[in-house]
Amino acid sequence: MSSTKAWSKNAPMKLSRLGWLAISIVVIVFDRISKMAILDRFMNSETLEVTPFFSLILTFNTGAAFSFFSGAGKWFFVVVGVAVCAVLVGLLLKSADKLFCIAASMIVGGALGNIWDRLQYGRVVDFLLFHYKDWFYPAFNLADCAIVLGAAFLLMDSIKSRREDS
Repeated sequence: MSSTKAWSKNAPMKLSRLGWLAISIVVIVFDRISKMAILDRFMNSETLEVTPFFSLILTFNTGAAFSFFSGAGKWFFVVVGVAVCAVLVGLLLKSADKLFCIAASMIVGGALGNIWDRLQYGRVVDFLLFHYKDWFYPAFNLADCAIVLGAAFLLMDSIKSRREDS
């Protein structure tokens, strides 16, 4: 088999079921590195405008997305996050669907990145801030990006599965 054929877009991606968790580890590593860099260089609420629509800011979130359930406490989110990760890893180990495996791995990595923050700091470190004039999207982090991308991939996988079942 030529090396060109081995890397063609039609060649199957061969990862063991546990190998998919490498994606989770990569997400966690990049999330930790980015958060440590922000924590080392910024004071709480300090902002650096990078472009007219994007800034870096050090802020903390005690709740879920957009600070929902911020009064629930860190252990609520740790327990829910661990439970979600356990379910997704269980499904991941049984699935042969590439898109589902990528999605689950990204969500697990993102969830574990944010759980790490809750255990270490009691809250999640956020630092990516998009804005336009007086409008600000709530700050978020790389773990959040992985969770949202993973959720989008799960939605695409669900739509694909429904079409295949029809």
